[in-house]
Amino acid sequence: MKKWENHCIMLFETTKFSLSTVHIYCQIIIVSILFADKSFLSCVFYLLTLPMELNHSVNEFILFELTQDILKEKIVFVVFLFLYLATLLANSLILITIRFSRTLGSPMYFFLFYLSLADSCFSTSTAPRLIINAISGNKVISYNECMTQIFVVHFFGCMATLVLILMSFDRYVAICKPLRYTIIMNQQVCGALVILAWVGSCIHSSAQIFLALKLPFCGPNVIDHYFCDLQPLLKLACMDTYVINLLIVFNSGAICMVSFIILLISYTFILHSLSNKSAEGRRKALSTCTSHIIVIILFFVPCIFTYTRPPITFPMDKMVAVFYTIGTPLLNPLIYTLRNAEVKNAIRKLWFNKL
Repeated sequence: MKKWENHCIMLFETTKFSLSTVHIYCQIIIVSILFADKSFLSCVFYLLTLPMELNHSVNEFILFELTQDILKEKIVFVVFLFLYLATLLANSLILITIRFSRTLGSPMYFFLFYLSLADSCFSTSTAPRLIINAISGNKVISYNECMTQIFVVHFFGCMATLVLILMSFDRYVAICKPLRYTIIMNQQVCGALVILAWVGSCIHSSAQIFLALKLPFCGPNVIDHYFCDLQPLLKLACMDTYVINLLIVFNSGAICMVSFIILLISYTFILHSLSNKSAEGRRKALSTCTSHIIVIILFFVPCIFTYTRPPITFPMDKMVAVFYTIGTPLLNPLIYTLRNAEVKNAIRKLWFNKL
C-alpha cells in the first residue's frame, strides 16, 4: 500500500498540483487498485479514511432536501421510508431466490442478481440520509461525506447501467444465437463480464471524484438537492465551471447516452429476429424483452435528462432524481418478478413451500 502511494506521489510531484491535492489524487488511484484486487467494500472503507482537504473554506454543506415545510417533511419521511424498505425487501427477495434456487442458474439470472445488488446499494446511497434529514432537522453533510456519496452514487449507478447492457447481450445471444448460447455465455465469460463492469464502474466514479476535488468552495454551502452530486456542486464553486461541466457531460452523459443507444440497437436486432421463431418462442422472448425495455426506459431517460445538459436548474430536477435513485431500484425487481414466470415459480417454491 505505502509503495503504491510513494510511487504515485513521485509521479504527481512533477506536476503543478499542490501536495494536498496530489495526496488525495494518489489515494483515490490506490482505491481503484484496491478494488481491482479485492472488493468494492475495501474500496469504500478506504475512501472513508481519506483526508479530502483542498484549498477551500467550506468544510460542510447543507442539503436543501425536497421541501422546507415541516408537515411535508413528515410526509416525505413516511413515504420514502416505505419506498426504501420496499426496495430492500424486493431486491433482497430476488438476491436470495437466485442464490438458493436451483432453477435460476442461467446467465440472465446471474446478471439479474448483480442488477438487484446494484439497485439495493444505489438506493442506499441516497435514501437513508433523505429519510433521516426529513425528521432530524440536521441537514448538514461534511465535505468528506459529500465526496464519498458522489463516489458511491456514481459507482452503483454505473454498475446498474453496465449490468443492463450485459443483460441485453445475454438476451441477444440467447435469441439470435440459440445453438451457441451455452458456449458463448459460459460461467467464465459471465464472471469476466461482471468483473469488467465492477472495474468500469470504479473508473467512472473515480473520474467523478477527480472532477469534484477540482472544485474550490469559498462561500455559499447550501446544496439545492437532497444528495451530493456534481451538478448542484457546480453552482457553489468559486471558479468558472464550464470545462468541468463539459467533462461531466462527456463522462456521465456519454455513458448514459451511449449505453441507451447500444441497448436500443441490441433490442431492435432481437425483436427483428423474432420473425423466425415459433409463436411460443415469440411470446416468451417478447415477454422477457418487454420487461427489459421498460427497465431501460425508466432508468436511462431521467439520467440522460440530468447529465446531458448545461448546468441549468429546473424545478423538476429533484423529482427526476428521486425517480432514478429511489423509484427505479424499486420498480426493477417488481417488473422482473411480475413479468417473469420462472422467477415467480422459483419464489413460490423456495419461500411458500417451506411455510
